[in-house]
Amino acid sequence: MWANTRSRAASAIFSMVLWCLSASPATASKRVEPGVLPASVASLAPDLRPQGGGELRWFGVPIYDGYLWSGAPEFSLTRTFALDLTYRRSLDGRRIAERSVEEIAKLGYGSAEQRSHWGDEMRRIFPDVKRGDRLIGVSLPGRGARFFHNGRPIGTIDDPDFARAFFGIWLDPRTSQPEFRRLLLGGH
Repeated sequence: MWANTRSRAASAIFSMVLWCLSASPATASKRVEPGVLPASVASLAPDLRPQGGGELRWFGVPIYDGYLWSGAPEFSLTRTFALDLTYRRSLDGRRIAERSVEEIAKLGYGSAEQRSHWGDEMRRIFPDVKRGDRLIGVSLPGRGARFFHNGRPIGTIDDPDFARAFFGIWLDPRTSQPEFRRLLLGGH
């Protein structure tokens, strides 16, 4: 009897693991409304307005709420914009940088050498985050990207290729999260 019960329990656990592995790892859901951009960010581009937003989940666990701020009714990578992420859980800054490099590589941006350099720069800049922390990246076309943690400047990467690759994680049509992209761009 014990062997049979143990076998059923093992089978149930194995089925659960398979289900988790076959499920889409991250999902976007519901449109969320942003707050107000910090003055330090708004001073870079005073015309930015919220374009869209949503929640990103990993295996059902909320990771962050994201908002896209744009200065034009139609989003364009050639204009200044901000990606605003409010974290719903604690994450290691080093892991955020590493995951960013993985996503950039999947999209095919940059050479291996560039991605290595970008990873070093992101590990230098990105802090560990806790629930409620806000990271904002501002794309400055032709110049690069500037980053803010809870409204305070934390670093700049002066490389337009980096900015295109980094923001492509969420905004490139080939993103691994097309539903989240749709919400950021104002889709319902």
